[in-house]
Amino acid sequence: MTLDLAKSPFIPIAIGFFGLGTGYFIFGGQALFGYPRRTPELDRAMGMWGIFMPGFMQFVTGVYLMVGLSWWNVYKDAPLYMAALAFTAYGVHWFVLGYERLRGTGHDMDAWMAIPFLIISVLGMLFFFAAGDAPVGILFLGLSLIYLTEIPTRFGAINAGRLVAFWQFLTGWWLMYLTCATTVNVGLGGHWWL
Repeated sequence: MTLDLAKSPFIPIAIGFFGLGTGYFIFGGQALFGYPRRTPELDRAMGMWGIFMPGFMQFVTGVYLMVGLSWWNVYKDAPLYMAALAFTAYGVHWFVLGYERLRGTGHDMDAWMAIPFLIISVLGMLFFFAAGDAPVGILFLGLSLIYLTEIPTRFGAINAGRLVAFWQFLTGWWLMYLTCATTVNVGLGGHWWL
């Protein structure tokens, strides 16, 4: 059963963009610049940030989009299906990353995790460029670079942790742009590139 409600222009993607961008600033910034110095206390704090900002905010966005597409019919744009998939998957991914950091568990499984997240990142990049949404395609290019670098790093084939952090930090900046552009365009009828 679905409800046919009026189409809403208020797509919640800025919430997911902001949450992920904040996560990449926190995790990528700390790893790239080494500040603050990594300690068990810092790891616990970063774990909580990881769970609640990129984790919770993306998960809520993904579920909200999927329900709006499938049950409420308030969103009609097909690219939002890919966005719902990605936000939900990345949200759960960040719940795990945050919990790993919070509890001080090992990161050995992250090598295997990076493979499906590279696949969904490349899928998103191809999908959004094909749909004519270059700004979001660029976001997924950044995500692809993160996981493309993280796979051999986590498997120990190369030592490129700072390069992963660089891609995260750079992608975090792009996510802040997407947050601002989405908010201004949707909320004020702006015309930022989006």
